[in-house]
Amino acid sequence: MVIAIIAVIHVMISHFAIGGGLFLPMAEAKALREGKPEWLKKLKGYSKFFLVMTGVFGAMTGVAIWFSIGLASPSGTSLLIHNFVFGWAIEWVIFLVELAFAAAYYYTWNRIPDRLHLRLGYLYAGVSFLTLVIINGILTFMLTPGETWLGVAGSGQEASVFFQAFFNPTYWPSLALRTLVCISMAGIFALTVFSRLDGEKEGKIKKQMVQWSAMWLLPSFFLMPFCLGWYLWMVPASQRELMSLGISTIGMGVFTQVTRMSLITLMTSATIVVAVYLLAYRNPKDFRFGTALLIVFLAFLATGATEGVRETLRKPYVVTDFMYSNGMRKTQVDGFNQTGFFAASPWAPDKGKITAETSETNPSYALHPTGFRMFAGQCMSCHTTDGYRSMSALLQGRNEESIGNILKMLHAPSGGSPYQAFMPPLVGTPEEIDALRSYLHSLVKGGN
Repeated sequence: MVIAIIAVIHVMISHFAIGGGLFLPMAEAKALREGKPEWLKKLKGYSKFFLVMTGVFGAMTGVAIWFSIGLASPSGTSLLIHNFVFGWAIEWVIFLVELAFAAAYYYTWNRIPDRLHLRLGYLYAGVSFLTLVIINGILTFMLTPGETWLGVAGSGQEASVFFQAFFNPTYWPSLALRTLVCISMAGIFALTVFSRLDGEKEGKIKKQMVQWSAMWLLPSFFLMPFCLGWYLWMVPASQRELMSLGISTIGMGVFTQVTRMSLITLMTSATIVVAVYLLAYRNPKDFRFGTALLIVFLAFLATGATEGVRETLRKPYVVTDFMYSNGMRKTQVDGFNQTGFFAASPWAPDKGKITAETSETNPSYALHPTGFRMFAGQCMSCHTTDGYRSMSALLQGRNEESIGNILKMLHAPSGGSPYQAFMPPLVGTPEEIDALRSYLHSLVKGGN
């Protein structure tokens, strides 16, 4: 959840950085072409908001994502770094250039010729779009690494198929979708700024700028359904089945996470379009800041739900068909089942000690140390003992035999349970799995 909250904020700001970077020079060009000096004054103030939002909050949340994913999924983070090290390096260099252009654009208002200033704005827009071009390849790789990369994965030859992994099956439809989102975010954030204009004193300019901003949502309204269909068509059939599973089980109230998030995306997106048309485009002079913030909140929900669907479609993997969500590689399953989970695991009893503080906060560890380490190594990437996705709550009311049946199902998948579509296989020797069963049962009983 920490990653999700940080990521959704960052995604909104980063997409705004790209779309807003195009909005500013296009609005400036319109003002110069149509002789609207009052627009230029407002756009200068808007560019300051843009610089602070993208250069400060965008950069901070970007660093926060690296920090949080490195803690939550060190194996997955390491995989992305090692496979795309030059891609990341290029992206970071481009980001520095992007920041420089953003600062130059703001600080040169009325200090350099209009034509040169406008060129600075378009240069920023082009450079910022390049960051999306690069990061999109790495993000889509996680869902669709492609058969070529999977054929050499783990061999040390991954760098030889860099471009095949980068321009993977979902690269182009994802780029189209994210570009549309960038354009929409430009309009939504512009509405928040221009909604603060006084409708009585600046009625004419407020009407013009609010309506101009509202028009930026039109491309998404007409094109996004087609781009979304293209994207889903390129998603592997096994991953698309997760959406079908959510729809088919919605009546039972289980495994509907993908379905619920998809519905949230559709409802919030539709609400945004209707609200912007009725409240902003049709009544621009009366469009208020509070209403604009509500639209931003809806955009936050839509972004969170959409990113949630994208992440959930990868389940139970971090990288589809290669690395599971707990950091275990698909090729390691048989070995762990034969030699035991602790044979080559950092969670082995001799790899570290549990402190007295940990023993106090997790009393079950003292009675079930092996089970706790099995839980920590294979389950804690998605579950906690009594917090988010709490095992003590999820298993409430189950006896030890029932818990053992769940573990048996996860250890020897047969394809008959929907749990297997979302959860990695449980690995280990029978003794290690029995230890995990005892530990989980102790959580249900309150640590006894």
